[in-house]
Amino acid sequence: MTPPTKNKVLKKIQQADKQLPWHSSSQLKLYAQLMRLHKPIGIYLLLWPTLWGLWLATPNLIPSIKNLLIFILGVILMRSAGCIINDFADRNIDGKVKRTQDRPLAAGAISSKEALTLCVLIAVTAFFLVLMTNSLTILLSVGGLILAATYPFMKRHTHLPQVVLGAAFAWSVPMAFAAEAYGIRQEAWLIYLAVVLWTVVYDTFYAMVDRDDDIKIGVKSTAILFGEQDKIITGGLQILTIYTLILVGQRFALGTAYYASLVIVAGLFAYQQWLIRFRDRDACFRAFLNNHWVGLAVFIGIVADKFLK
Repeated sequence: MTPPTKNKVLKKIQQADKQLPWHSSSQLKLYAQLMRLHKPIGIYLLLWPTLWGLWLATPNLIPSIKNLLIFILGVILMRSAGCIINDFADRNIDGKVKRTQDRPLAAGAISSKEALTLCVLIAVTAFFLVLMTNSLTILLSVGGLILAATYPFMKRHTHLPQVVLGAAFAWSVPMAFAAEAYGIRQEAWLIYLAVVLWTVVYDTFYAMVDRDDDIKIGVKSTAILFGEQDKIITGGLQILTIYTLILVGQRFALGTAYYASLVIVAGLFAYQQWLIRFRDRDACFRAFLNNHWVGLAVFIGIVADKFLK
């Protein structure tokens, strides 16, 4: 598969520009594409567990506004930095995959030096935000950075990069507790486990989209590891996710509103299994995208429970 030229990438960027919240130079549009600002699903999937953690960590109706702003901005920044690192790691293979062949780094529209410079600037900005919290949160942020930087390279060494991604995405939960409650309750690690399980599920759906291309180029994933058992295993992991979230509800003494949200989550999981039943690429991608609603449903359940008590 021949990688697209820079002109072809610019044409695609012009098409995607309508989704961006501003109009700017072509170079800035390339940076926005590199950061995937036109595809906010990754921000949502990282944001929801963060908000779960903040709301469950506080004894009040809502967390502090300062922490809310810090973590929301931090999610956007770190997801953007993660996308850049991922594309840098995959710059020599993305051009061989149909879904990723028009990414700016793969097409040569942005240099590796530009990408790494932008990534460092974003990471430094995110770190300045963390400095506004406390020493425990700052210490935990180092672990989060290591996980985020490590994940993109795992697909070359293990069939479980989705687990590493889950560990990275879930890391915002202990950080949220550290910032809001000045400590990490043992129960917080149940939320962490639920997020890891959930992430493995939806990122396996994502990997199923590229499975054929990944097998050809030697990239590893849970989609390849699970093989013909992918539907059964992801279904089992979804059941474990719900069970873990039930335990979360028990440990945090959550009520009817929260458990009602888990019923909705179960319905969404069933719908996702229906979508992937034929392993069609587009359907698997829709199943991946549908997980935005899973995160939102749990968040609404937590917030509603707070307000109803």
